[in-house]
Amino acid sequence: MNPPDPDELAPLDHVLVLAPYRRDADYLGQLLSEHDIRVETCSDAPDLEARLAVSPGVLMATHEALTPQVLAAVTAHLAGQPAWSEMPIVVLLDRTSQSARVRTQLSHAWPRARLLFYQRPVTPVELISGVQSALLARLRQRDVRDHIAREIELRRELNHRVKNILASVTSIFEMTRRGAASVEDLAEDFRGRLGALSKVHSAVFHAVDEAVSIAEIVDLTFEPYRLPGENRVVTGGPVVMLSREAGTTLALCLHELATNAIKYGGLSIPAGRVSFHWDLSEGEPADLTIHWRETGGPAVIEPSRTGYGTRYLRSALTSMFGEKPLIAFRPDGLECEVKGPVSRMACNP
Repeated sequence: MNPPDPDELAPLDHVLVLAPYRRDADYLGQLLSEHDIRVETCSDAPDLEARLAVSPGVLMATHEALTPQVLAAVTAHLAGQPAWSEMPIVVLLDRTSQSARVRTQLSHAWPRARLLFYQRPVTPVELISGVQSALLARLRQRDVRDHIAREIELRRELNHRVKNILASVTSIFEMTRRGAASVEDLAEDFRGRLGALSKVHSAVFHAVDEAVSIAEIVDLTFEPYRLPGENRVVTGGPVVMLSREAGTTLALCLHELATNAIKYGGLSIPAGRVSFHWDLSEGEPADLTIHWRETGGPAVIEPSRTGYGTRYLRSALTSMFGEKPLIAFRPDGLECEVKGPVSRMACNP
């Protein structure tokens, strides 16, 4: 299961008002809106269930709104909260109610809620102050949620990268073994190729310079997979200096494509080939186009579900170029192409 994307999660920054009497709902909505607090209203249990599903920042309910159906809906929602969540619930008690009993019952029914009780009539200043404090607490919870989501994503990406590196090492060993005449030759060549693979991480990902050329990134990425007397990886293009951030992104994408080619595509069998070319359009503003093409490998079948690597490529290249890449699973080999303004990523004038 994929971790939640922080950009797609509910903002937890609004108040959901549950008041069965229209006059109460209108008054509370107007009061909160006057203080720049976003408000949504609902009137019954089914509507409440739907709105709770998008996680409001604060739930505000009048005493008379707390029907058995509403109590059950809120209880179910609180039971399904993630560990970081403690939804604030503001309860407006009627002055004729047995407030101590209501407080006790709700505290037992909703142990994972941050309950705030107000006896009506309550002054607007007191109510607004309580709601703002509850929203602030909710926004801090949102920060925790987003941190957890990012950490999960980073762990998934790290796991994916480690698997790719191990696959690359295995492939490099097999390629080196086939061409080795002795154990000594195997050890020397294999050590050199691992060193070349390491350069991608040390020279590009931790570069201290502000710019790196596409040609340098390409050479560092593909050096471990080149064999003497074979021309399985063909590359070429004009001089283009990328920013450090863009260079790192391109190196990661090329490493992703190369690993995929090693495991399944054009570099998985001796007859397979890979070409990577880049070009600049004439005129201003100039566009940079990069094109990856695999041939001669096993027949390609488009996967039934999009894997993490493909999702990463689409996201990273879209961010880098400002345009979505074409990733085509053609029967004779994978193709990837994307074009965008070179000014987005280049350091050259």
